[in-house]
Amino acid sequence: MVVIIIAGLSARLSIPVESQPHVEVPMFIVNVYHEGISPEDSERLLVMPLETELRAVEGIDEVTGFASEGSAAVLVEFVADYDLNEALLDVREAVNRAQPEFPTTAEEPYVREIVADEMPIIQISLIGSEVAERTIYNLAREIRDDIEAIPDVLEGRLSGDREEVLEIEIDPTRLDVYQISNEELISTILRNNRLVPAGSLDTGEGRMSIKVPSVIESARDVFDIPVRSTRDSVVTLADVASVRRTFKDRVRYAHVDGNPSMTIDVLKRTNASIIDTVQQVKAVTETYRSRLPANLRMLYTNDQAPYAQTQVTELQGNIVTALFLVMIVVVAAMGFRSGIIVGASIPVSFLFALIFIHQLGYTFNFMVMFGMLLGLGMLIDGAIVVTEYADRKLVEGVGRRDAYMLAVDRMFWPVTASVATTLAAFLPLIFWPGVAGKFMRYLPVTVFAVLSGSLLYALVFGPTIGSLIGRASRRNQQAVEELKQLESGDPTRLPGVTGAYAKLLGFASRYAVVTTAITILTLIISFGLFYARGTGMTFFTENDPTFAYISVRARGNLAAEEVYQIVREVEQTVLDIPGIQEVNMQTGASGGGNNPWMGGDGAQDSVGSLYLQFHEQRDRNLRGKEIMDLIRQRTAQIPGIVVEVQEMEMGPPVGKDIQIQFSSNHRGILEPAVARVREYLDAQVDGLRDIADTRALPGIEWTLTVDKAQAALYGADVTLVG
Repeated sequence: MVVIIIAGLSARLSIPVESQPHVEVPMFIVNVYHEGISPEDSERLLVMPLETELRAVEGIDEVTGFASEGSAAVLVEFVADYDLNEALLDVREAVNRAQPEFPTTAEEPYVREIVADEMPIIQISLIGSEVAERTIYNLAREIRDDIEAIPDVLEGRLSGDREEVLEIEIDPTRLDVYQISNEELISTILRNNRLVPAGSLDTGEGRMSIKVPSVIESARDVFDIPVRSTRDSVVTLADVASVRRTFKDRVRYAHVDGNPSMTIDVLKRTNASIIDTVQQVKAVTETYRSRLPANLRMLYTNDQAPYAQTQVTELQGNIVTALFLVMIVVVAAMGFRSGIIVGASIPVSFLFALIFIHQLGYTFNFMVMFGMLLGLGMLIDGAIVVTEYADRKLVEGVGRRDAYMLAVDRMFWPVTASVATTLAAFLPLIFWPGVAGKFMRYLPVTVFAVLSGSLLYALVFGPTIGSLIGRASRRNQQAVEELKQLESGDPTRLPGVTGAYAKLLGFASRYAVVTTAITILTLIISFGLFYARGTGMTFFTENDPTFAYISVRARGNLAAEEVYQIVREVEQTVLDIPGIQEVNMQTGASGGGNNPWMGGDGAQDSVGSLYLQFHEQRDRNLRGKEIMDLIRQRTAQIPGIVVEVQEMEMGPPVGKDIQIQFSSNHRGILEPAVARVREYLDAQVDGLRDIADTRALPGIEWTLTVDKAQAALYGADVTLVG
């Protein structure tokens, strides 16, 4: 028992702490990028070859393709219990088979696993409108690199930045002087910036690899590219153009509390502790605070550690409170020594369960603690039965060792059967299929571990302790006579509650048919009242939220600046609402709410998102749901957009409550059908909100039809025109 206590305490200190269980979902996203490709060509040349190969993979449950301008994405979902590593290998092999059918100018496909809890545990934001963008950019990248060096950090994602580029400004006059065409110049640059597979050289005395460095790595490499050469001189790019470091035009914006920012989203590794990881991240970032320029601020936003710590602390407090209440009742009913023997089963069983959970690789989350709380009321039953029987033998004058040996011998099968029947009730939950089953599996496994530890204590450790410190309870002669009457006499003659219960039991056994009928009738009435008067069923109860997510949707050919103004208006509306502590805004289809490969609904018209954190309940007058309703009311007045407000989901990721899927081999009949259903839901069905679909966005597209013969007369072709 001492070994279990020490090992259990060690397991508790080393087990990672999370707010929710980690669920491995065998789901992957395949991304292929091709600059400038249209959605129609993306579907035909990228999505369809991928879907054809992926559908042939064994174990796949669903394949969903998304074609958009410049890219294609295919979401691959396996059956829930499929091996994750094998699934990843199968997907990569299928992608490799499809790759030869891609255009030669397409980028390398990228396969990534989808993690159900892939949300940042903390965000580090750099805010400084008066500081040079390059200064903030370099500092943010340096902080991100140091954060990613932390073992428990999976990734640091930088948002609000712009991609750094080398901009080449061509001087047309100089091109004319040297008689160099634009096509010749571009071709020269491309030919001097590629990886040359030179192979190896076998000299007969050894084999040596050959490397031909030809990839541009610095601005000087660009300046020195030869464009035209003669017998006497070489014209380089520096002679006909100027090169400077700059950023691409901004296509996304990021704000924190209304201020422009660059933000690092920190994602933790699987089974890493949220609390410990956040502490390590803050320790790293604090070393940079003294180096910040005067007008640059560094803020922590969307910190999940306090939320996880509060949740764990509250549940641990409930467990400790329940433990003391149980101990008080047991000691009051059985006496001090017997109460201590029985009460010791609680911490021993919990520590035994922690060892078991730690060995399984589980985290210490609210499902584990709920399982412990659920098992708390059942784990002392066996110890009570054994200890009470031994106490009776002690009253009869039997020695301590013999009394507990007799108790174990007499109560071994009843106690074992009692625990086994309880475990049998939880056994089906372990085999619950799907993502929900993986999420809920923590509960029955914890109950199994707790009750197994209680059985071990009741039959081994408890009797051992009792044989050392056990003593007959102080009972008067009348109590002794009542015990004898209970075992060998007529229990209905006993006074008090015991006698009344015996009489009730005797009456029920004499009228067994009536008793059974009353029981069945009570059961039927209970179910009838629930379905008639109840408020329905829910998988997970909805608590008052601490975090919320807002998705902003708009349709049309919107420029980046127009999108920014739309999302900015929503941001300003939200900032005026009381009770909100932090507002983190990003433009673009980001976040989990509308991203199909992040567990959302996949709405194609998402143009921006806002992450909200509310003040603590004691610091605000409105509940979280009331704040969300207020946001819906105020943003509904903004014309031309749709604003969805969602709270952070508890439980496994399931997306929206109602999801309708359409499929057809003919797109011409698919979109009208979806449109009709969407119109019906919007107009005829009450009680629905945040309705979204994945239809292609309406917009204007310019098509340039090149007369190839005329182009050839002027020395041009389709590539040059494009």
